[in-house]
Amino acid sequence: MPLGHITMLIPIIGLEVHVQLKTKSKLFCSCVAHEAATPNTNVCPVCLAHPGTLPVPNQEAVRMAVTLGLALGCRINSPSRFDRKHYFYPDLPKGYQISQYEHPVAEGGLVILEVPGGERPNINVGITRAHLEEDAGKSFHLDDGTTLVDFNRAGIPLVETVTEADLRSPAEAKAFLQELRLIVRTLGISDGDMEKGHLRCDANISLREYDDAGEIVGLTWNPKTEIKNLNSFRHVERALLFEINRQTECWKAGATPSVTTTRRWNDAKQQTEEMRTKEGAADYRYFPEPDIPPLVLAPLAEELKTMIPELPAAKRRRFVDEYQLKPADAKLLIEDPGLADFAEHAFSELAEWQGSLPEFAALDETEKKKGLGKLTKLCVGYLTSKLTGLLAERGSDIRIAHLTPENFAELITLVATNKLNSRTAVEVLGHMLETGADPSHIMEDRQLGQIQNTDMLAAAINRVIAGNPKEAAAYKAGKTALLQFFVGKVMKETEGTADPKMTQNLLVVTLEK
Repeated sequence: MPLGHITMLIPIIGLEVHVQLKTKSKLFCSCVAHEAATPNTNVCPVCLAHPGTLPVPNQEAVRMAVTLGLALGCRINSPSRFDRKHYFYPDLPKGYQISQYEHPVAEGGLVILEVPGGERPNINVGITRAHLEEDAGKSFHLDDGTTLVDFNRAGIPLVETVTEADLRSPAEAKAFLQELRLIVRTLGISDGDMEKGHLRCDANISLREYDDAGEIVGLTWNPKTEIKNLNSFRHVERALLFEINRQTECWKAGATPSVTTTRRWNDAKQQTEEMRTKEGAADYRYFPEPDIPPLVLAPLAEELKTMIPELPAAKRRRFVDEYQLKPADAKLLIEDPGLADFAEHAFSELAEWQGSLPEFAALDETEKKKGLGKLTKLCVGYLTSKLTGLLAERGSDIRIAHLTPENFAELITLVATNKLNSRTAVEVLGHMLETGADPSHIMEDRQLGQIQNTDMLAAAINRVIAGNPKEAAAYKAGKTALLQFFVGKVMKETEGTADPKMTQNLLVVTLEK
């Protein structure tokens, strides 16, 4: 149908996401499951497909795949079977890949995706399947036409998660990938680092046409384009956006897609490039893997159901409801499961600190709750900016830092009660990360607490006034706006440790003598 009769073209997007599992050994042999610096050193006769070798499934990889399937709301197939997927390529030593086809580990799941600010803020993304398969090796195509192959990756365990075509924009595709990465990190089954190849994405996209009445044109979807091996969130968004624009131009020209094709993303040119027409299941000549018996997964699934931790979406909602966090703050905290766990313990410790402070003792329950909310808000600010910044500077991580939630909560309490200002608090926090000491000891040892001694403040104020006689005379002559000038000078004189309110009061008294 010519584009002139079409009101709108809607992108129809589905994803195939390969997650590298965090196992010690490969999927079917005992070789170490990570790439070595030297090519072809993490290899053995099994992963090199020497004649007479037999694959033995990695039990931990199977457990991880079942765990992911349960977390995605899938049913677990029992039995589940491996299949041979045939295609010829130099980095596939057997000439086929051991994967799963008719009886994958998991099928029929659902992820409720939250896309704040999007046209569709809540999206039901169907999960078609999640199946185990082995990775291939890595080919290096040299300028002289030579191809070298490193088989260190061959046999590393992957779970491929295939979505239904429920996504409608590059932003939604990116949001799903980020949510899946967070889920696998929460489950502890993968680091999910796209830049390290732990999470790789193939994106399928076509356009669906709607007529002037808002009705879908045609009974079937149009042939799709598959964009292979997208290895960053940015590449996913840009490749899909380019493909939407390219396919739209095809529609305008009347050259509607007639066959399914496979393309790659060329980041240097910022465009997709055609590789080949897309293979179908018949091209891969699937048949059951005869050397691996069926996996009876029902008992394992029942065991693992009770071990699934709180998942990211549920934790975000709970942080908003229980701790009165803004949704954006809850999302930011939960992006890092380690930081989220630390934050939750720190929030609990804040309540303990509040109960021990005389400043809060006389408050009624409503005021105490409001006060705790302010403490929590301050805590979130320090967690997501100052603490994460200091950790990044040190190349450290909250899981290994010399910092306890109790000490961090004490630091927040010292700031809230004006015993530390924001500048000295960051300095104290830095020493806490280095030494593991509690903040009050660091504050006292390094004299970083706010000066509330009137004699010490008076001495600093007198020095500042003596050093700025013109400004002092102008203040006394009625230019009272200079008060903030003197407050700043006193703060500088005391290296930020003077109590601002006490400083201002003493300055007024001293200047108006």
